[in-house]
Amino acid sequence: MLGRNHSTMSEFILVGFSTFPRHLLPAFFLLFLLMYLFTLLGNLLITATVWSERSLHTPMYLFLCALSTSEILYTLAITPRLLTDLLSTRHTIAWAACASQMFFSFTFGFTHSFLLTVMGYDRYVAICHPLHYHVLMSPHGSACLVAWTWAGGSVMGLVVTMAIFHLTFCGPNEIHHFFCHVPPVVKLACGTNVPAVALGVGLVCITVLLGCCLLILLSYTFIVAAILRIPSAEGRHKAFSTCASHLTVVIVHYGFASVVYLKLKGPQSLEGDTLMAITYTVLTPFLSPIIFSLRNKELKTAMKKTFLSKLYPQRS
Repeated sequence: MLGRNHSTMSEFILVGFSTFPRHLLPAFFLLFLLMYLFTLLGNLLITATVWSERSLHTPMYLFLCALSTSEILYTLAITPRLLTDLLSTRHTIAWAACASQMFFSFTFGFTHSFLLTVMGYDRYVAICHPLHYHVLMSPHGSACLVAWTWAGGSVMGLVVTMAIFHLTFCGPNEIHHFFCHVPPVVKLACGTNVPAVALGVGLVCITVLLGCCLLILLSYTFIVAAILRIPSAEGRHKAFSTCASHLTVVIVHYGFASVVYLKLKGPQSLEGDTLMAITYTVLTPFLSPIIFSLRNKELKTAMKKTFLSKLYPQRS
């Protein structure tokens, strides 16, 4: 499907952490492994809590459950390979595996951004139009929004991957990254159409992500205006607390993404690029369940109720 006959290469080499001192790699492995396991555990706990607690069967927590799922799948596309390469001396990745990794990382990355946008809209409706919330955010409508975010992420992943892997790769085959990301892969392509494809892919990705960011900012502009009109301080605090965790995750998500993808062009070491990319691919997914668990009082209470009652069942 991706036109493998367009390339003379059958595999790539992920340079990634191979330029770091070897005595540091076991420490990196342990750190990233613990962060990865915590990310999986945290998101699984959120999903299980929402699934088992009937009081959380609302659109907001449906979106959170979908967000946790996309977070799990995004890290699954990148982190296991990263951990393997940290302890391995052979860092080759097959052509098809590289294309698959790019597809899944972009699919779940864009799905994550689309879900954050939908969650911003959900908070806008809840605070600015509370009387119409159950109509505008009906169970069927919410399920359709989740389905559209996943479909949109899949389309973006497919478009980006097909555009990149229809290029011709003549050599060298060293990807200066720890996973198959677009900029370092494009540098290995040859042909007169490479600059046009790279520019097109970059414009599409930036346009979509900035569009999501602007929609979230627009939602919070109306949300803040509505909160400021609430007469009581208690009412304002209660209204803002319902969207504090989402807003924090948005800031972390787009903050780290802008550092990685919108950094100024200039001399930059491979080690510096690698560590900057880690903030987005490993650290951001690690922080997300922590933020939602600690800043969402309703979810935190439900977690204690659900899991503590199973660990310490009351005796009759």
